[in-house]
Amino acid sequence: MNYILSLKNGLAIIISSPSGAGKTTITKSILKKIKNSYLSISCTTRKPRIGEKNCVDYFFMSEKKFSNFKKKNKFLETAKVYDNYYGTLNSEIKKNLKKNRIILFDVDWQGSKTIKKNIKSNCFSFFLLPPSISVLKKRLLKRHKDNQKVALQRFSSAKKDISHWKEYDYIFINKNLDVCMKEIINKINYLSKEKKRNIEINKIIKKL
Repeated sequence: MNYILSLKNGLAIIISSPSGAGKTTITKSILKKIKNSYLSISCTTRKPRIGEKNCVDYFFMSEKKFSNFKKKNKFLETAKVYDNYYGTLNSEIKKNLKKNRIILFDVDWQGSKTIKKNIKSNCFSFFLLPPSISVLKKRLLKRHKDNQKVALQRFSSAKKDISHWKEYDYIFINKNLDVCMKEIINKINYLSKEKKRNIEINKIIKKL
């Protein structure tokens, strides 16, 4: 199902990055600093992590339920990441577009590709890069210090994710977290203002 974004019903921002590039921290900052922004809640078959809440962080479900949803075309996009399934519900997008919100999508390159295919306008993709591959490896080893095997698996997958950077509209390098957050927030504000400006231009043109 396609939800074609017109000039009047919202702005879609896709945010992707390799594991360890700071995507989650930056996304949370955007939600705090940009009014009317909303994080699209994904469905997942993975188990909740400590502190995560159902219907807040994710919609947690069994593989059987996920498969049934997919067969019924309830997802805008789905992807398999680290042996777990993730998907964005069409109903979530429809509900928030009606509210004219800035919708944030926290997805990988697979999800980004599908969303861009189905949302034809006012949809922009951002990709976060680490300052270097060595810095990324250090971050992942630190994050998974109790399980280096997992860290190295994440690192291998991260390199594959990075290979898709050219498929995105805007690239940001997370060398300094505060600077990177400011750049991303400024870009979203700019895109939002441009959308409003285009609405005004269309109104004027219709009267001519």
